[in-house]
Amino acid sequence: MTRRRVIAGNWKMYKTLADTRAFFSAFLPLVADTKICDIVIAPPFTAIATAVEAAKGSNVAISGQNLSWSKEGAFTGEVSAPMLLEAGCRYVIIGHSERRQLFRETDDNVAKKTLMALEIGLIPIVCLGETGEDRDNGLAEQVLARQFAGGPGALTPAEFSRILLAYEPVWAIGTGRVATPEIAAEAHKFLRQCAAERFGVEYALALRILYGGSVKPDNIAGLMAQHELDGALVGGASLDAKSFAAIVNFGQ
Repeated sequence: MTRRRVIAGNWKMYKTLADTRAFFSAFLPLVADTKICDIVIAPPFTAIATAVEAAKGSNVAISGQNLSWSKEGAFTGEVSAPMLLEAGCRYVIIGHSERRQLFRETDDNVAKKTLMALEIGLIPIVCLGETGEDRDNGLAEQVLARQFAGGPGALTPAEFSRILLAYEPVWAIGTGRVATPEIAAEAHKFLRQCAAERFGVEYALALRILYGGSVKPDNIAGLMAQHELDGALVGGASLDAKSFAAIVNFGQ
């Protein structure tokens, strides 16, 4: 089965509205003819409307970086799925390693947020990944299995068919230390195996799993040469229009 690739850029807490407009002005002409992958950009909440407006009529979809597990309520500082959808988002990142590490996001929260995103009609990009300590102690697969079971594995088959996974080894994010294509492929294969055991081979083969962790123009081709990798979740390199366009267009 051929799975369509997704290249997603996560801007994290960077870019003002003026920065966002300037990025799209430079970026869109560079990817206007791209047909080999779906392109997604996740700006900060304040820049979503500006990004949606700038990307209108293009081949770029906009994503939220997080969402609340509640539709509305007395949750100061939270942003809901209906708000993201109304603002023009098609995707939302859930359980990013920085959310898990810095903001104590749990597998249970990831599961609840995923269900909320699906209920409202957003496409969740659900992140999983082990720390350097986990990997060094031989616990990588154990951690991935736990995160899968507690999050994506708790969905129904129909719900599961509508999500993307992103494998993000925590030790490779923003560190410049990249998982080798072989290490990444091994982890993706394991996650696909988890999906097959829980939902069946057909669902596992259709599942798109992105790799995230210091992806750059000079390593994207090596990573994407691995059949198990269905795209990338790009951090720092997505902040520069030329750099991100080079990643998006790597196979053209």
